[in-house]
Amino acid sequence: MLGIGEAKKKRTIVTIMSGKTDQPIGFPLASQRLRFSLRHLEIFAATARAGTARAAADQVARSQSAASATLMELEDTLGAQLFDRVGRRLLLNENGRALLPKAMSLLDRAAELQQLFAAEHDAPLRLAASLTIGEYLLPNLLADWKTSHRASPVHLMIGNTSEVIAAVAGFDVDIGFIEGRQTHPQLVVHAWRSDELVIVAAPAHPLARGTASTRQLGEATWALRERGSGTREAVERWLLEHVGSLRVEFELGSPEAIKRLVAAGSALGCLPREAVARELDQGLLVGLATRLPRATRRLAIVLHRDKHLGRGAEDFLRHCASFGA
Repeated sequence: MLGIGEAKKKRTIVTIMSGKTDQPIGFPLASQRLRFSLRHLEIFAATARAGTARAAADQVARSQSAASATLMELEDTLGAQLFDRVGRRLLLNENGRALLPKAMSLLDRAAELQQLFAAEHDAPLRLAASLTIGEYLLPNLLADWKTSHRASPVHLMIGNTSEVIAAVAGFDVDIGFIEGRQTHPQLVVHAWRSDELVIVAAPAHPLARGTASTRQLGEATWALRERGSGTREAVERWLLEHVGSLRVEFELGSPEAIKRLVAAGSALGCLPREAVARELDQGLLVGLATRLPRATRRLAIVLHRDKHLGRGAEDFLRHCASFGA
């Protein structure tokens, strides 16, 4: 039988580690250490968005020469060209398009880490929305959300559906809200809520009384949103199927402009009910009675497949989901 002292000796394990391999588990070996920094990726992403080194330098508060040198250093380090040089423009090539979503994901995570130690400001919430959603649906949702995220700035870009999709695909915003059916291979589309399209006219319009026939609708003058907007797409899909060709003599870039023109003249308009609710209540516009089937459409939320959403953006998505219908 071994004595206590001998037993202790038998259980002793001696490990010898050299200076080159004596490092904590999980840290890369010297040959695997990163050869580029977040600064390299920041310049790369800014250049991808802006299209020139000068514009990218303005975005990240560096000189043009420093931005160009950093970009060349990144390409040398990776051993691959990331842009095609066309005059002064820098256009992402296949390598750059493969790198961009991964670079943006790393930059977003780094920004989130940085915010852990900046209690006075949370990460900004960056949104893009088509006009109806941005002007009539999101303001109340944002006001409610802001009560529990007081330190988080909100940046809302409002445009048509095509512009919103481009902003999400280009990583300019975190979340997009659209009205149309357009999509993009890099985006994921989630159904959100529905709304209804309404044909409106001035109270004195000849079709404001009685029920308008499809022939009368086809002969009337119309004021519609511009092409590329989700509302225009939905209106044409509904009316062209049941009415046929339309006399579109006004194409306007906002619901407000259409409402004012319709209220002041002889044109008909077709807008989401949310956009005309106040004018209908006040009698400035009237909803036309027709024999057409009710027109509803789905509004949607769009996200980039490779986008990492911060805590605030995730919270806002949950907040919006609770108001879906």
